Amino acid sequence: MGTPVDFKDVSTEGVESSPHAEALAGLRANEARYFDTKYKHVFEVAPAADEPEVLAWVERILAERDIVIAAKPLEVSVNDVDGIHWVHVFYGSGLALNVLWTVADGGKRAVGFKLCEGMDVPEELDSFKFARQKSKLAGTIRGTFFVIKGEHPY
Repeated sequence: MGTPVDFKDVSTEGVESSPHAEALAGLRANEARYFDTKYKHVFEVAPAADEPEVLAWVERILAERDIVIAAKPLEVSVNDVDGIHWVHVFYGSGLALNVLWTVADGGKRAVGFKLCEGMDVPEELDSFKFARQKSKLAGTIRGTFFVIKGEHPY
């Protein structure tokens, strides 16, 4: 797909235009470490502009809740592991979004939102409650999610 994310030597390459570049790079590295630890899978990213069909799929899912992300998408990651289709989008505002789509019928399907350290809750997500978690790579991450109800085949 693109460039592997190194979670040992965190780089802002690809997200340097974000006012929260360091924190967003840490959040991206945190995701990469998760995929390495849990699935032994290399987490790769590509410029969002190179993946319009992936962004369109994510936008259709968000439309289920009338959510339109105002921030510019910077990078996209697509990962298929253990029967789960994962899509991550990293936005210039410091927001990271992931779609977990279990391929088998009846499996888990959800959208998760993570806010990097230092960013405010975007207006389009202010109705959600966010939980906090600590990360060595990303500092304090605030996260929330919603369960996908509709059918959105990839």
